[in-house]
Amino acid sequence: MMTQQHGISPYCATLPLATLKQMIHVVRDLHLLSQHKAYPHLLPTLNPAASLEIAYDSVLMGYDFHITEDKQAKLIEVNTNAGGLWLANQSHSPNSTPFSNGLTRKLLDSFLQEYRLFAQQSQARPKLIAIIDQSPETQFLYPEMQLFMQLFQQANIRCVIIDPSQITHKNSVLYYQDQAIDLIYNRHCDFYFDSPEMQRIAQAWQDKTVCITPNPRTYGLLADKQRMADWQQNQLITQCLPEKSAQRLQQALTKTHLLRDFTPETLWKQRKQWVFKPLNSYASRGVYVGEKLTKNKFSSFIPQETLVQERIKPSITLGAEGQKFKTDFRIFSYQNTLLALTARLYQGQVTNLRTPNGGFSQVKIQ
Repeated sequence: MMTQQHGISPYCATLPLATLKQMIHVVRDLHLLSQHKAYPHLLPTLNPAASLEIAYDSVLMGYDFHITEDKQAKLIEVNTNAGGLWLANQSHSPNSTPFSNGLTRKLLDSFLQEYRLFAQQSQARPKLIAIIDQSPETQFLYPEMQLFMQLFQQANIRCVIIDPSQITHKNSVLYYQDQAIDLIYNRHCDFYFDSPEMQRIAQAWQDKTVCITPNPRTYGLLADKQRMADWQQNQLITQCLPEKSAQRLQQALTKTHLLRDFTPETLWKQRKQWVFKPLNSYASRGVYVGEKLTKNKFSSFIPQETLVQERIKPSITLGAEGQKFKTDFRIFSYQNTLLALTARLYQGQVTNLRTPNGGFSQVKIQ
């Protein structure tokens, strides 16, 4: 019987090289889309926190894909505070706790680039980085945050891991104890800074007095689940991308709509073709595969707050004794640059890290 560290699978997923290339194109095309000046204005709605124009992007984007039977990559979701890079790295190097040397350099460079773009100075360096999350010591990925802290400290940058309540706000500047915070690495899942505990950070965001990455701007342009529905409007993509890029992206997008766009009776009959997701959620919370849905649960969905996405059955990875694991693939990136590739193996309705011998896994390119 194989054993594993929690969250890491001992098995290896396979991915055709042509499919990986398609996935990389999606990452680059979406980044290009987000940079187009007209794009924010073409969106039907955009959260006010995302309307703030900034000169930088967001570190550690995560793009999640399912692979069809004919080896086509289908984009399922975009994430701005994508966690799990630590586990993905360990699946390749089980006896290693830090990130590999090459990945360490890329990660540090991405944070420093963010700060230089924020400061508009080519040699600027943050003196204090705050990694924030809600009660970070209780989070499953707290060890990953500690690795990032070590990464910054090794570059002679002070770093703390704190709850937002530990931050003070004075004269538009954020402080931890008596030192001004230069950069916030945001692991918190209040993506638009709406909650009371995030109001100091929300004010500094509006005042542009601290570099926050990832941030509401990039979340609003790429990772808000509403965008998956908006991108179904072909003219939005064709107006902002070259023809070849637009065609590639349209081919890779999973059909996605709001529940309000359907007649409830018709949708109920077709429910097995769809996956139902709350707009304002994360980590597969509240996600239901249509064929497992009860009539009562279906009736409880709020039409304007529920996403209906075509069900793209995940590919299968075989484990010991023919055990089958559903498989999705994630690209970690910064801007249009690939940082890492991983797969997540699971059983059940949605991606999880609870399946025995499931979790983040190596990917073998065929």
